[in-house]
Amino acid sequence: MVWGGISTRQRTPLYHVVGNLTGVRYQNEILQPLVIPALQAIGPRVVLQDDNAPPHRSAAVNTFIQQARVNRMLWPANSPDLNPIEHMWDELCRRVQQHHPPPANLGQLLQWLQQEWNGVPRAFICNLIHSMRQRCVECLAHNGGHTRY
Repeated sequence: MVWGGISTRQRTPLYHVVGNLTGVRYQNEILQPLVIPALQAIGPRVVLQDDNAPPHRSAAVNTFIQQARVNRMLWPANSPDLNPIEHMWDELCRRVQQHHPPPANLGQLLQWLQQEWNGVPRAFICNLIHSMRQRCVECLAHNGGHTRY
């Protein structure tokens, strides 16, 4: 598994998660070294959008987020996944699948993932993020059902 974050101004490096990601590991390996510095670089009005994965919502992580004074988007438990990062993962997958032959080992796969992650145009990422308002409008219009996103 890899973790990554995007914004209209920057993207984090991909982080290879080895084993199970717990709340403590999420805080120590991802939030502290990657997320908090990225959010601080963007500015005080930035909002963290994550999902309801158990490591993201652990008591320790919630406390850490509050102490770090991070604005966090509320994410309903049974909401459709409208997070722009999901479309970024799809794009990354398509880009890596274009490599032939397939990766020879995990190291090569991770190298290709980082290379392709860095190669996704900023305009593509900005479009994903700027489409959030329309995604939410369509989701509401379809009572949470299928949308074109």
